[in-house]
Amino acid sequence: MVKRIANVTMAIEFLHTLEDLGRFSKKRIVLDCPAEMAKEIIVQHVRDIKLGRRTYHYLLSGLVMDNHWPSDVVEFGAINITGFRIVDSNRRAVRDFHDSRKRLEPSGQSQSQNAGGPNSLPAISAQAALMYDAVFVLVEAFNRILRKKPDQFRSNHLQRRSHGGSSSSSATGTNESSALLDCNTSKGWVTPWEQGEKISRVLRKVEIDGLSGEIRFDEDGRRINYTLHVVEMSVNSTLQQVARWRDDAGLLPLHSHNYASSSRSASASTGDYDRNHTYIVSSLLEEPYLSLKQYTYGESLVGNDRFEGYCKDLADMLAAQLGIKYEIRLVQDGNYGAENQYAPGGWDGMVGELVRKEADIAISAMTITAERERVIDFSKPFMTLGISIMIKKPVKQTPGVFSFLNPLSQEIWISVILSYVGVSFVLYFVTRFPPYEWRIVRRPQADSTAQQPPGIIGGATLSEPQVHVPPVPPNEFTMLNSFWYSLAAFMQQGCDITPPSIAGRIAAAVWWFFTIILISSYTANLAAFLTVERMVAPIKTPEDLAMQTDVNYGTLLHGSTWEFFRRSQIGLHNKMWEYMNANQHHSVHTYDEGIRRVRQSKGKYALLVESPKNEYVNARPPCDTMKVGRNIDTKGFGVATPIGSPLRKRLNEAVLTLKENGELLRIRNKWWFDKTECNLDQETSTPNELSLSNVAGIYYILIGGLLLAVIVAIVEFFCRNKTPQLKSPGSNGSAGGVPGMLGSSTYQRDSLSDAIMHSQAKLAMQASSEYDERLVGVELASNVRYQYSM
Repeated sequence: MVKRIANVTMAIEFLHTLEDLGRFSKKRIVLDCPAEMAKEIIVQHVRDIKLGRRTYHYLLSGLVMDNHWPSDVVEFGAINITGFRIVDSNRRAVRDFHDSRKRLEPSGQSQSQNAGGPNSLPAISAQAALMYDAVFVLVEAFNRILRKKPDQFRSNHLQRRSHGGSSSSSATGTNESSALLDCNTSKGWVTPWEQGEKISRVLRKVEIDGLSGEIRFDEDGRRINYTLHVVEMSVNSTLQQVARWRDDAGLLPLHSHNYASSSRSASASTGDYDRNHTYIVSSLLEEPYLSLKQYTYGESLVGNDRFEGYCKDLADMLAAQLGIKYEIRLVQDGNYGAENQYAPGGWDGMVGELVRKEADIAISAMTITAERERVIDFSKPFMTLGISIMIKKPVKQTPGVFSFLNPLSQEIWISVILSYVGVSFVLYFVTRFPPYEWRIVRRPQADSTAQQPPGIIGGATLSEPQVHVPPVPPNEFTMLNSFWYSLAAFMQQGCDITPPSIAGRIAAAVWWFFTIILISSYTANLAAFLTVERMVAPIKTPEDLAMQTDVNYGTLLHGSTWEFFRRSQIGLHNKMWEYMNANQHHSVHTYDEGIRRVRQSKGKYALLVESPKNEYVNARPPCDTMKVGRNIDTKGFGVATPIGSPLRKRLNEAVLTLKENGELLRIRNKWWFDKTECNLDQETSTPNELSLSNVAGIYYILIGGLLLAVIVAIVEFFCRNKTPQLKSPGSNGSAGGVPGMLGSSTYQRDSLSDAIMHSQAKLAMQASSEYDERLVGVELASNVRYQYSM
């Protein structure tokens, strides 16, 4: 496919089209444009999260690689770039030119344009170099002519002065060989110069050593025997020569560079290595992978015996498999390895030591990544893992006083109360209309003519007092009775009243169905809420972490996890990367710092860490951290070696052997689970018995209800005492009665009043509903007659 572009935007749009056609296919882009546009296209490509990197390879046409490519632009080293250079900075002519340039330019100006770093020579573009060489070729040609014939051009100069510098004064019949050079093209032709052919012959014979290399021409005036240098961009944004191209020999690959696939030497494929050599193993202190062994009294630890841990055991087994000796050496800067333009070789940490050949092997919790694979070799993964979330373990929530309300949410309880009120009103109204709900009531009448039995007053006849009997309601479903019936049904208890009408029974049936389902669901959940002390985690999945804002989170700065989120093109990962990149103060420089922050944050900080580290920390005192959710990705730890190391093949075989015979699983269980100091499973497997704190709320409700009942009873007692007293017809005396009879009648009236009052109090204590008012009147009348009989 060929695409003509006019700006950077058009180029990026075309790259998006290629990405849509085949995301995982190899794409080789020949970029023919000015150097500055090529640089901007590459930078925009790397920064575009929708475009891949490993599948693209740019070939820059022309000689744009001779331009200034600043090494501080990390985007140049993040993608495959190949180009051509014609200026060789190792040539003497180039060095002499730079020395002269430094003397002429102000101090530091040329140094600021270095392409390869502060110690390299200033950059010079191919266009400037070729222009410089062209001038010197002309100078060399004219010097040769003048050395052979010094007055070669003097006659022409004098002739020009005699004609006043005008070519128009020449006669028509003038000999063409003596004509002056006329550059005026308005006449439609160019007058050839008589010295032109001679200068052209001398130019073809010029041979000099210029900035662009050896300069020679053939008989046709074409340059021959020149060399183009094929260069690639390294991971630290510096140019490395990988091949040469000559016009007479073609492409000549170089086998000594470290950035081409050919650099993996034959010794690496055959597995030949020196068994008598003591290999340097680079690592860093991090439990449980490697830690300093605790000294005992009188014990002297030297060499590798100073260390212990998973990686120490792994190194011992690998050395036994390969039959070699090794020495563990801690990495100086304490890092795994990340691109660093200020570090020698462009990488720091253990990766940098391998790149600079300061170490032979690196065994640690170092993740296999594509960027690291470009500069070092990895073995098969000896441990598979993923990115996990570490948070502070929530404090157990013990059931509260009213924890029996927890099985149902607040919204459900409010709905139940509203349903109870609504059903009571519906029962009240639906029992108003059907005739079956109404009854005819015959009220008992008091016998006013009953004779008083003979007594101490000599047979005096007293009329029986009139007893006021309250009316009996013709409909049992009053408003209060409707509420009482709904409450009794909800509490699964019986009630003395039932609706006889069909409408009332339908309303009661659906309320019974509602309550039985609700009570069954409540009972099923009540046991779990009362017997289990739950730990409620604020974060449960990576999605929860990305969507909330209360809990801050971060990871190890510029580590493999950081790079994973930076390069991922999944929506969830992009959202998390935007947060972490905008809040880099939430990320940490070491995992120990991140773990301390998790423990001190009171649940307001989460650390993204490899799952083995997460599991190990959770099983160690103070046992206050936990892993939540699934692993975000899948990756592995590998043994690293320099590119082309002869140990690589044998290390792969040794790792596979240890994995197949179960040794890797054995040492992992040894350092992760066999030495655990936290009981992780007991909390979930052992049921808890109920304590008073679990059910204290129902006791409070019971005591409160009893007190309320006593208070209401007292209030009813005093209210009933204020009702009118019963009076007999003869209470004011009888005409013609004797005084003794009057006194006796007064005494009987007082006794009668006391009897009625006590009867009322007794009946008030025994009465339970308005439905029994009729029986109250009958009992009251019988008590009155009993007093008269006495």
